[in-house]
Amino acid sequence: MYISAAPAQAGGAPSLEQAKDEYNRLIGQMIAAGEMFYRQNWVLGTSGNFSAVFSRKPFELAITGSGAHKGTLTPDQFLRVNDQGQPIDSPHQPSAETAIHLAICAACDAGAILHTHSVWSTLLSDMYGASGGLELNGYEMLKGLSGVTTHLRNEWIPILENSQDYSRLSREVFHTIKGKREVHGILLRRHGLYTWGRDLEEAQRHVEVLEFLFEVIGRQHCMAATL
Repeated sequence: MYISAAPAQAGGAPSLEQAKDEYNRLIGQMIAAGEMFYRQNWVLGTSGNFSAVFSRKPFELAITGSGAHKGTLTPDQFLRVNDQGQPIDSPHQPSAETAIHLAICAACDAGAILHTHSVWSTLLSDMYGASGGLELNGYEMLKGLSGVTTHLRNEWIPILENSQDYSRLSREVFHTIKGKREVHGILLRRHGLYTWGRDLEEAQRHVEVLEFLFEVIGRQHCMAATL
C-alpha cells in the first residue's frame, strides 16, 4: 500500500515524510515494471514477484503480496517484511518466494530483486539444466549488465532445480551467488529468472538484457532445428 505523508522534520535523519515518499516511489516503480513486463509476456497469470529494500536498519523489504497479478498491480498488493520474512503492519501475506529474495539480499547486498517467468527462460532453463548453467558470450547486449565492458564477457547464469521447499531452495541460492559479483542472475529450472541490482533501475535493466539474450539463444535453437 502507499503510505500517507506526515509533517517533515528539520535536519538530521530522514523524516517520516521522506521515508513515506521513498516507499511510495519504490511501489510506483514496481507497478510500472509489472506493467512493462506483462506487455512483454514475462509475468503472465500471477507469475513473478518483485521486491526492493526500503530500509537497511532496521531491515525492511517492500515486496509483492501472494497471488498478485503483476500486470495490474495496485499499491495495496505490496507489503513490508522484516529480515525473517514476517509482514510488518499488514494482514496480507508476502510472496511464497520471499525467502529467495531475502537470500539474494544477504548474499550480494542487492537493493532490488525482480523475478520473471518468460517462455524463453523457462525453455532454456530446462534445456541447459543438466549442465548446471547457461553461458552467454559474444553479444553486445552483455554490456548492459553492471560492470561488463565488453561483448567478449563469459557470463554464466547458474541453473538450480526448482523446488516448493523455499527454505532449502533459498539456502541453495545463497550459496550459489555468495561472493560472486560477476553473477547477475540465476535460473530456476522450468520456472524462471531471478535477477537483481543496486536499485530497481539496475535490476530492471538486467531483466531486459537477460530476457533479450534468452530470446536470441532460444530463437537460434529454433532456426537450427529448421535448417
